[in-house]
Amino acid sequence: MFETNEVLQKLPGHLKSLIIEQPYNDYTAQDHAVWRYVMRQNIHYLKDVAHESYSGGLEQTGISIDTIPHMYGMNRILREIGWAAVAVDGFIPPAAFMEFQAYNVLVIAADIRPIDQIGYTPAPDIIHEAAGHAPIIANPEYAEYLRLFGQYGCKALSNPYDKKIYQAIRHLSILKADPYTKTKDIDQAEIDLEQLIKQYGKPSEISLIRNLHWWTVEYGLIGELTKPKIYGAGLLSSISECKNALKDSVQKIEYNINAKDYSFDITCMQPQLFVTPNFQQLTDVLEEFVDGMALRTGGLSSIQKAICSENIACCEYDTGVQINGTFTNVISPNNQAIYLQTTGPTSLSYKGKEITGHHKDYHKDGFSSPIGKVKGIDAAFELLTEDELNEKGIVEGQTCGLEFESGIKVNGLLRKVHRQDCKILLLSFENCTVKFQEQVLFKPEWGTYDMLIGNEIVSVFNGPADPESFGYYFPVPEEKTHKIEHTEEAKKLHSFYQKTRDIRELKASMALSDLYHQVKKEFPDEWLLFLEISELFKADLAISEELKNDLKAQLQRFKDNGKPLKTLVEDGLKILG
Repeated sequence: MFETNEVLQKLPGHLKSLIIEQPYNDYTAQDHAVWRYVMRQNIHYLKDVAHESYSGGLEQTGISIDTIPHMYGMNRILREIGWAAVAVDGFIPPAAFMEFQAYNVLVIAADIRPIDQIGYTPAPDIIHEAAGHAPIIANPEYAEYLRLFGQYGCKALSNPYDKKIYQAIRHLSILKADPYTKTKDIDQAEIDLEQLIKQYGKPSEISLIRNLHWWTVEYGLIGELTKPKIYGAGLLSSISECKNALKDSVQKIEYNINAKDYSFDITCMQPQLFVTPNFQQLTDVLEEFVDGMALRTGGLSSIQKAICSENIACCEYDTGVQINGTFTNVISPNNQAIYLQTTGPTSLSYKGKEITGHHKDYHKDGFSSPIGKVKGIDAAFELLTEDELNEKGIVEGQTCGLEFESGIKVNGLLRKVHRQDCKILLLSFENCTVKFQEQVLFKPEWGTYDMLIGNEIVSVFNGPADPESFGYYFPVPEEKTHKIEHTEEAKKLHSFYQKTRDIRELKASMALSDLYHQVKKEFPDEWLLFLEISELFKADLAISEELKNDLKAQLQRFKDNGKPLKTLVEDGLKILG
């Protein structure tokens, strides 16, 4: 389905369902003209205000100025710096987006913004992804930050509202990317998104780390607070916001951990931006944030985050054994987690690899296990030898009883002691009863009881520890970006863009004056097409002064319309000189 390379071959299967074939033949000549306009503006303006890695990075990542890049060509060049690119259908789930980054893969939304959003678009598009993200990854220090961010970000826990907000943002972006969407539909989608955001309670880990991503990867500034340079992809790919970002009216704040508390609005330009002194600071802040994530803190509060997420998550004991599933309950007297429960398919793993036989079909109805020390055993339980177990009355093939310091009691016939790396990971019981005070947690008729060994939960994170064995995958979004069905009038307009392009590339011998008169008659308001023709006029000595003056009058008419059209046309003319 897509051209692979060494980087893409390392992608896990659960991400590949989100990859699509780049619909290259669907790009119109107008789309290529939009790309060309934005890129030429960026090259002209960014050479002085972007981070030094940008200009050189364009060449290193195989990005053309005149035509929308083909993913195949990009991948052949990106492989040289250890990265790759794949096409996806618009916004994908944040956890998936970040996991792609963890594998050194750029996710590129295949669509391109419509001409009425040429200066700024809230939707991800190929200009934003390819021209914004790709050039900066040629900087090794920044590329490592991006990979590390992806590695941590995909482990961040979410809550149910995150999914709703993601779906609302995706819906809005799809509507805005379609030039034929009715204004009332966009207005309603914006209202729905705003209401969801207002209902959002305490921010989840994924929402906070997305804030850090937004203020660095997307909208980051670097250098001196009073005279920063641009490196964020959202700025590098947005003509309007790029210029706005450096104005004094946009507050500049020193980048630190507090940026996590600044939310953002994708539908408008940002009122403040964060400035990092260097790329190392990005990594330092990220590590500071991760120190507070459930991934590193573990404990009761982390388990509660997993329960709140309502998603598949992993809880890891201090012994390295892991539970993977949807967590629904934790018993925690005195604010101490002593018993975990999942509902539905659950697997057990050890150090990221599924334990043989303990797959999600075996534990299809859920799983539960104590946490903590067993009474009367001072040594680490997981390191006890067979003789030491026997001395405590824990003998395979015999009935035994274990009481935990928490008060959890396990009584049953011990069938098997499961060891790995010379460590006891779990005990399997038959005819087993598990109780806490008067509460029965497991009954003999429920089958085999597998009890994990470990004193505490040291790490909790999103997704299973062994995604492939679990059969984990990101579902393809139900709502697809719209396949644009152009009107006959639009197709005719696009044909004029193509003719202009063919003349510029010496692929057609049509008289330039005839093309101009036809465009003026049939599409008098197509400012970008007039700019393209203006460039050709400069190079064609046969064009009369009368015709050149007529074209100037047309362009002046656009400028007289005021902003933003005036700015777009003036900026385009500056490129022509």
